[in-house]
Amino acid sequence: MTDGQAHAMPDTSVGIDRGVKSAAVTSDGDFHDRVFITSGETTRYRRLQQRLARSKRGSANRAKVIAAMNTVMGRVSDRRGDFCAQMASRIVAKNALVVLEDLRIRNMAASASGTASAPGSRVAQKRGLNRAILDKGWHRLELSLTGAARYTGTVVVKVNPAYTSQRCSACGFVAGHNRESQAVFRCKAPGCGHAEHADVNAAKNIRHAGGEPVSACGDLGTSRSVKQEPVSRATGRTPS
Repeated sequence: MTDGQAHAMPDTSVGIDRGVKSAAVTSDGDFHDRVFITSGETTRYRRLQQRLARSKRGSANRAKVIAAMNTVMGRVSDRRGDFCAQMASRIVAKNALVVLEDLRIRNMAASASGTASAPGSRVAQKRGLNRAILDKGWHRLELSLTGAARYTGTVVVKVNPAYTSQRCSACGFVAGHNRESQAVFRCKAPGCGHAEHADVNAAKNIRHAGGEPVSACGDLGTSRSVKQEPVSRATGRTPS
C-alpha cells in the first residue's frame, strides 16, 4: 500500500494517551508498555558510569568504558525501537484514524536545571520526568505510527492536549478534581459520576478531539486561548 490508499476499515479510529506509567494507553482500553533495560544492565551501566568518572580524559581506558556504555544503551534503544514499531503496526492495521496529543516533547524533555542566571525549580522532579519521557519513547512512537500509516492508509492527526485529562469522556464536564489520582478518573458533574482508568478516559477525549470539534476552550476547533477557564461541554457553564 502507498500514500492515499484507503484503509480496509474506514470507520475505525483510536486515541492514544502517552504517559510515564504506561508508554501508551488507547481509547479501546489497551495498555502498551515494556521494560527496555534489564536489572543486570542497569547495574552494569551504573558501574561503568563510576569507572568513567575515575578515568582520565583522553585515555584508552576511558574510550573502552564509553564504548561499553554505548553497547548497553544501544541494546536498550533497539528494544525501544522494536516495541514502538510493533505497537504502531498493530494500531494502524486496526484503525483508519489515529489521534495523538500535540506534545512539544523536545521542550518537555529539556534540561531541568536552567541556567546560572535563571536556575530551574524542582529540578530533581523535572529530571525524573524528563528521563521517563525519553525512556517511554513518546517521540519514537509518533514517528513509528507516521511511518506505518503510509502502508495502511491510516491518517495520523495531532490535537491540542488542553484538558484531555480533566474532561469526562462520557458527558464532557471539565474540572481539575475529576482526576482523583494518577489512575482514577471520576466525573463530579451532577447526575454523571462516570468512572474509569484516567488514562483510558484521556485517550477517549483525544479520540473525540480528532474526530470533531469540541466546545471547551483550548481544544481542536477553537481559536481561544488555552489559558481561559474551561467550559463544560455538557452544561455550557464554567465548572466551579
